[in-house]
Order: sequence, then structure tokens, then C-alpha cells
Amino acid sequence: MRIAVSVGEKEKARGAESPYFRALVAAGAEESELELVSATEAAHVRARDYDGILFTGGEDVDPSFYGEAKQHENVHDYRPRDEFEFALLDRALALRTPILGICRGVQMINVGFGGTLYQDIKEDAQPQFEHRQTELGKSRQEPSHSVLVTDENSSLGAIVQGACRVNSLHHQAVKRVGRGLKVTARSEDGFVEAVESADEYPFLMAVQWHPEEMVNSSPEQREIFVRFLEKCREGAAQK
Repeated sequence: MRIAVSVGEKEKARGAESPYFRALVAAGAEESELELVSATEAAHVRARDYDGILFTGGEDVDPSFYGEAKQHENVHDYRPRDEFEFALLDRALALRTPILGICRGVQMINVGFGGTLYQDIKEDAQPQFEHRQTELGKSRQEPSHSVLVTDENSSLGAIVQGACRVNSLHHQAVKRVGRGLKVTARSEDGFVEAVESADEYPFLMAVQWHPEEMVNSSPEQREIFVRFLEKCREGAAQK
């Protein structure tokens, strides 16, 4: 089994110390099964070489990909990563490869399915609480609000019974949901917190929070990675 963990350049430099890498290992992956990949390697990364892909957090998605101009100074995108990940997503979907998205990952996947984003939720919407908890002095590992499962028959609904506490480290969010996706969780103030494939698919889950930061304190967050790995192993066994 091989899993690609798509990250930004700074995260790639962390290697096995990356929280995403550590979370997958904590959930049962062998280090040798994981590979951090980034836009600088676009010419050499092929979706068919992997049994699962994790799209991680990082830069904002360039608004031009969802038909908008940049509206706020705090929108920090990196187009080479966008181009790399959209191409990787398209090919992975064609191959029916298991996919997990985290933070930027859920936003990028939503845009890849034709959806849009709030470029900044404070400017473009009306959040009822701070969604970037580090602004409140909280660590990345602390839970700061609840998410409510909206589809109990979803993959997330099989892990989380009703609601769970999560961390929150974002200033953007899913706005219009892309065609082919369904919402499976929302925050207490109504923002999309998780999506999955609306059609039958081996595994496609993407969440707005950062479960990799909570695997050691929350069995539910660890289970997200466990389920992802199970589907990756199933796919690898069928090759």
C-alpha cells in the first residue's frame, strides 16, 4: 500500500514529523507506506501509483478557480499547489482512489467539484464565534466548538454519533457545495464542516477541522484515519 500526503512546501520539509504523517502512523500505517508530495514534484507524482490520497491544510485556493477575483488582503494562495492538486484530484477520482481532505483539503475538493468558498468568513458571512482558535490563545490541539452530523448514514455518521467537539483553524469555508458532493456535518453557526461523495464511491471524506492534531486525545478523530486506511488497504489488495 502507498498513500500520497499532499502538502505545502513548508510541511513537506517536516517529513515524518508532520502531524498528518504522524496521525496516519498512529492509525496503523507504516512509515514506509506514506509519501509526502508537493507541487514541486508535479511532473513525477502519478495518482495511479497510490492507493489513497490525503489532501491537507495550507494556503488558500486561488479564487479564480471558482470564478471570483481576490476580495481580501488576507487571501494567500499559491497557484502551483492548486494546479497540482486539482490535477491529482481529477485523476484520483477517475481511478476511484480513496480520498481524505483536511481544512484546505475540503475547500480544494469542493472547488474541484464546481463549488465556491467564502474568501473570509468574517468579511463575507456572519460567524457566531471565532473559527481561528489561535486568535483566542488556544493551541491547535484543543477543541473549541462542536460540529453536528447532518447525515447519520454517511461515513462520518458511522464514526460520530450526533456531534463531536473539534478544533478550528480556518478563515475560509465552503459556500456553494459542489455538484456530486453532499454535506455531512455543520458547525453550530451553520458553516459546512464536512462533505462526502453524493454518489457511491470507495471513500471520499473531507473535513474543515484538523483531526490530525487530535488523534491522541479523541478516538473519533483517530477513527477518521483508521477508516481511510482500511479503504486504502482494500483498494491495494484488489490491484
